[in-house]
Amino acid sequence: MQKLVILLFVLSPFLTKAQTNQKIYDIINAVSAERIENDIRTLANFGTRNTFSDTVSDTRGIGAARRWIKNEFEKISANCNNCLDVFYQKDFVTKEGNNRVPKDAWVVNVVAVQKGTKYPNRYIIMSGDIDSRASNTMDFTIDAPGANDNASGMAGAIEAARVLSKYQFESSVVYVGLSGEEQGLFGGAGLAKYAQDNGWDIIGVLNNDMIGNIEGVDGVIDNRTFRIFSEPVPPTETERQRNARRFYGGEVDGISRQLARYVHKTTKTYMPEMNPMMVYRLDRFGRGGHHRPFNDLGFSGIRIMEAHENYNRQHQDIRVENGIAYGDVIEGVNFDYAAKLTAVNAINMASLAWAPPAPKNVGIGGIVQPSAKLKWDKVEGAVGYKIYWRDTTSPTWDHSRYVGDVDNFTLEGIVIDNYYFGVAAVAANGFESVVVFPEQIIRE
Repeated sequence: MQKLVILLFVLSPFLTKAQTNQKIYDIINAVSAERIENDIRTLANFGTRNTFSDTVSDTRGIGAARRWIKNEFEKISANCNNCLDVFYQKDFVTKEGNNRVPKDAWVVNVVAVQKGTKYPNRYIIMSGDIDSRASNTMDFTIDAPGANDNASGMAGAIEAARVLSKYQFESSVVYVGLSGEEQGLFGGAGLAKYAQDNGWDIIGVLNNDMIGNIEGVDGVIDNRTFRIFSEPVPPTETERQRNARRFYGGEVDGISRQLARYVHKTTKTYMPEMNPMMVYRLDRFGRGGHHRPFNDLGFSGIRIMEAHENYNRQHQDIRVENGIAYGDVIEGVNFDYAAKLTAVNAINMASLAWAPPAPKNVGIGGIVQPSAKLKWDKVEGAVGYKIYWRDTTSPTWDHSRYVGDVDNFTLEGIVIDNYYFGVAAVAANGFESVVVFPEQIIRE
């Protein structure tokens, strides 16, 4: 009897529909809008952070900005017993063949890695952009403070490092400032290739690009809603995988879309006052962001950003025309909103870094049967598994069942034709991996 009571106590986190962890609330409360404001003001005060701007000055240009960012990461590391490995990652870009590159130059990223205690080669990444631009991206001398685009995202990454460095995680957490975004996503491409060359197992990339504006050019003012952009399936999928989708589904169930759903679920659980809006698109219409180079190499990556953009404050010279103020200046940033979106990132990175790896080789069966059967390979660190399913037209995983420490389970009475299914691994602390959509068929 005593053993049964102990077992029920251990499993109790998985027996109710929704569970929360106090540490996640502590992380939310630790994010400081005041510190984010100070960092955004510091970055904007470098005058311009155009990728090809001054690299020598200590007060102006991208060189001063990236040295300041590196110094901030190093100060954070000093306060956590050197828990961050801080370094520059750089690539050389040339004018030849690049119509947004005015001169040959180094594109330099600032990277801070907080190594995981159990899975040091598994990485969850939060990125912001260092660089800024004015109306003409080739003009690297004119003022371009880039307060919202993208000092807000960069300040968010720094603040997330301050908060999360107080904790230890099983997987590695990376905070990074990427350069060259405005000229062609060069910084993201460089870091993605670096990760690939070094064999990084990337859980996901949370690209933060403009997280501070609440006043849309359409007149909407909204400090609760934010967008999560994600591509439907990876561009690296095989022809076999593409053909299989015609018969088995999965057109909106790629790894980046599952990461978007994870962020949506975590946010709704811990920050119900926020309104995460999943957008079924790689990025805004015809535009791009620094998660795309990671997607191009087959990594999971999404973009997190404000819901209502103000184009008068993006990619504009500072000026007033016909009574309209243009320019990406500090007055266009809402620091409390930037803090909320920083917290969204921080809690999702923490949840993923405390979770076990996702299950492998997930298969599904139940063709012309009254029940759906799933199987998977167990993973280290999981005490159990959770099956999710949803209507085929639903954007979110709406139903779930914890099935214990097994490698297969049959959902009696649930017909495979009417739903989509997935499996997540669950740790003893209750944190879950990203849901894995089946890629194998069980034939009996």
